[in-house]
Amino acid sequence: MGTSRKLWRGLAVVFLLSFAVLGWVGREIYLAAPPIPNRVVDSAGNVVFTGEQIQLGQQAWLSAGGQQLGSVWGHGSYVAPDWSADWLHREVVGLRTQLAQKQYQSPIESLRPEEQALVGERAKIDMRHNSYDAASGTLTLSDERATVVRELAKHYSGLFGTEPALAELRDQYAMMEGSLKDPRELEAVPAFFFWSSWAAAADRPGETGLSYTSNWPFEPLVDNRPTTGAGVWSLVSIILLIAGVAGMVFYHAAHKEEADPAAPKADPLFGLVPTPSMKATRKYFYIVIALLLVQVLA
Repeated sequence: MGTSRKLWRGLAVVFLLSFAVLGWVGREIYLAAPPIPNRVVDSAGNVVFTGEQIQLGQQAWLSAGGQQLGSVWGHGSYVAPDWSADWLHREVVGLRTQLAQKQYQSPIESLRPEEQALVGERAKIDMRHNSYDAASGTLTLSDERATVVRELAKHYSGLFGTEPALAELRDQYAMMEGSLKDPRELEAVPAFFFWSSWAAAADRPGETGLSYTSNWPFEPLVDNRPTTGAGVWSLVSIILLIAGVAGMVFYHAAHKEEADPAAPKADPLFGLVPTPSMKATRKYFYIVIALLLVQVLA
């Protein structure tokens, strides 16, 4: 029994330490979370999205299926795409097209390699630049980027609405037509997708090449690649897990109890006498079994 008590105490210590670390990390994540701007504007101050639309857009996405209909930052199902990744890729591709047209009056595909590289670098710098002003709560976009964002907003509103041209894409995403009915929600859901994409690409304050989401999702056009720290800590966590299991096995082998407990001569369940409370649950189990049978037949 003495060994068992020690094991229980050890388990309690591990639980306390684990949840203390989780609590500390959770607090740090909360403090470093990407801000929700009060307004998203272009360089002239024209409003593209509001903070209320971003929050309403999140609620609208959740009401349309939420994490059963795609994912955001990798959290959810993969029937539909990861919306933050989908928006991020479409936005950077659209921005490269806009910049190529503005600077060279030509599609980016027809430019020389060095010209394509220049356009791609400008697009990447624009996407990674964190133009959020904490004092006013305003996020300012370049004119080219604001144009792309407004066009993308129409795409996602049509996708969650009833745009006939997007019927095939909805079928590929396993989405029903008219996932959202309220016009306000159709205008708001792109705001939420934009914000999740912005946080995935914009550099954290005081950092270079590191977004709020630690460069997730992967998008090479904006240099969203796994960080060295993510790789190192992944390896460290695996090594610590294996070391912990090995230490537990070694401790258990070195501190065996004097005698193994003797098995009973007969199965204790055969002598079980149901109590009145146990008998009272019979109706519940009968109903559950019946419902499961109906579900299987359906």
